[in-house]
Amino acid sequence: MYKIGDKILYPMHGAGTIETIEKREILGNTKEYYILHIPCGDMEVMIPVDNSDQLGVREVSPRDDGAKTMDILHQKSTHMTGNWNKRYRENMEKIKTGNIDLVAEIVRNLTRVDRENRLSAGEKKMLSNVRRILQSEIMLVFDIDEEEARNRIENAI
Repeated sequence: MYKIGDKILYPMHGAGTIETIEKREILGNTKEYYILHIPCGDMEVMIPVDNSDQLGVREVSPRDDGAKTMDILHQKSTHMTGNWNKRYRENMEKIKTGNIDLVAEIVRNLTRVDRENRLSAGEKKMLSNVRRILQSEIMLVFDIDEEEARNRIENAI
């Protein structure tokens, strides 16, 4: 179980700091929730404590791993299927794992495809979301602000 002040990543939303752990009643069921503040976009997310592992919640990467993740953004793009619908599903599965290196790979690949104006509307939205997820973790890993994280990501690609 995580505690107040821990920095964690919620795969579909991003990385943040646990502000409180509260009991809340929702639809007649009382459960404990992590109240996670995600600095990128100034969001608050409630995560049920009892199934946080199944949701892919994990601690924010250590600084050394963050540097390796940034290196992924420099590398050549990996092969992606030409069918945007299949590519979207494959990328969604990678996002759900919570693996920040896979998220960085998606950001790198989709950004480069987008520069050639070939992304579908759904993939453009996905790119925006995965950038925010990656950016939120980079902010916490390197203790930098949102703009600096965005610049580091963009410069690395």
